[in-house]
Amino acid sequence: MFTPDMIIESQELPPIGTNAFALIEPSLKECVIIDAPAEAYDWAVQIAQEHGCSIVALILTHGHWDHILDGHKFATAGIPTYGHRDDSEMFASPSKMASYAVPGLELIEVPIRHWIGGGDQLDLLGTNMEIRHVPGHCPGNVLVYLAREQAAIVGDVIFAGSVGRYDLPGGDFSVLEKSIKTQVYTLPDDTAIYPGHGPATSVAREKAHNPFVKG
Repeated sequence: MFTPDMIIESQELPPIGTNAFALIEPSLKECVIIDAPAEAYDWAVQIAQEHGCSIVALILTHGHWDHILDGHKFATAGIPTYGHRDDSEMFASPSKMASYAVPGLELIEVPIRHWIGGGDQLDLLGTNMEIRHVPGHCPGNVLVYLAREQAAIVGDVIFAGSVGRYDLPGGDFSVLEKSIKTQVYTLPDDTAIYPGHGPATSVAREKAHNPFVKG
């Protein structure tokens, strides 16, 4: 998808169809990757090469295993990693999620260089990235809101016509519902929502039609 200045690319990756995103600023020759499923590192390197960009950050929307599988590869390559402290145990000891992960996966620690929280403003790619804390699916889920680009990358808080699971450790539907109403539905209606699974949607569409949380 093309925005006035930034290119947003996405790729559904294994093992359970988790979306990774690349925010590309051609004029700066830089890109930011959001979330790191399996194969995300190789995909990100390829995207960066195609656009002649360097990867300047990896932002993890939350600590669930399917979003962080390749995170250690970015860290090893010296790419700064960002995540919310409420998911610090998942980043540090992902093997503790083995009971609800795909069997046989190697779950490797992801060292977080920068802890981010609700209200933080990240100055990356020459634009303002607002961090909003949206717990309920898990304690440390955040979304990244790009006002200029009218886009929000939201992790697993909300999907097109659905919401994130709240039956995993740290999940709570009442908390999730509050996050959606106060942090997602308060974004401008024309904001594009890029979720961690499935197709993109919009704030207006979910407020009008999401069967789990009404706007």
